[in-house]
Amino acid sequence: MIRKAIVALGILGAVAFGSDDLYSVRLGWGIADKNDLGQILSGEGEFSGAKTHVLGIDGGYLLARGIYDLPIDIYLKASIYRFLENHHQESFWEGTVYVKAYYNIDVWDNRLRIGGAEGISLAEQIPITEVIDAREKGSNTSKFLNYLDISADIDIGRLLRVPDWKDTYIGYALKHRSGVFGLINGVNHGGSNYDMIYIEKNF
Repeated sequence: MIRKAIVALGILGAVAFGSDDLYSVRLGWGIADKNDLGQILSGEGEFSGAKTHVLGIDGGYLLARGIYDLPIDIYLKASIYRFLENHHQESFWEGTVYVKAYYNIDVWDNRLRIGGAEGISLAEQIPITEVIDAREKGSNTSKFLNYLDISADIDIGRLLRVPDWKDTYIGYALKHRSGVFGLINGVNHGGSNYDMIYIEKNF
């Protein structure tokens, strides 16, 4: 299933290069953060002692632009990520499907985007950071969990005044898996957070 999703994303990426600003492709790399979602959003992030990473690609399709006359765009997205487990266990694949909204802020001849996404995540194995967290907090673990993606980025083409780079964004994303307080497979804790940097292109 994961390998089929990789092929599908490859086809999506190929189509994106010939489309009319309807598609997006994002390449991202991140490192595990041992703090929970609320702590990270309040500025208390701290890298996990396990020193594990993720690396992958997201592809997206524009569902709506400027909804309710607001500067908000909605995308349907899917991703394939490789969890690099730093010798704690074998590395493995994860696939996600999610809906993401971007709020566009046009200022100083540039564009800043704030994004938030909700979806599902299916991993081949349980990330070691989730295993450690679940063990410490007495929680279950699951390969299938809820997925959140929170991001902020800036259009580097507009920033550097390079027309060919317009709609190319560089930014930060928080990649989050969780059981939504036990609603999914009894996972009260045991989720994971990764601080990611990425580059994304709209076509």
